[in-house]
Amino acid sequence: MRFVVTSDYTADTKMYAGMIITYKISPLPGIKMNWMTEITHVVAKQYFVDEQRFGPYALWHHQHHFKEIPRGVEMTDILHYAIPYSIIGRLANKVFVGKKLKEVFDYRVKAIEGLFGRM
Repeated sequence: MRFVVTSDYTADTKMYAGMIITYKISPLPGIKMNWMTEITHVVAKQYFVDEQRFGPYALWHHQHHFKEIPRGVEMTDILHYAIPYSIIGRLANKVFVGKKLKEVFDYRVKAIEGLFGRM
């Protein structure tokens, strides 16, 4: 799932509760959607939570947890999401969405390992 952050921010932007982040996402070739999340909780160097305010999900609640370990930082995600459209949404999740989300998180693991090495 390709996405581009459309919010104004720089590498120096500090995350805060109430921060709104907007994206353009493309779940399928030729389909573009707007997505908006809000950072609802932030504890520096421990965790932050983003929740969908507008977008493709019926529910999106994503916790990012960080734990200092001897050789670096361990990152854990806890994601709760739901797809709209009842049975059609559940079928789409089973056939497509769940797999796409797994690909996104697998890619992120590889990208982080590429930047920081494997623990």
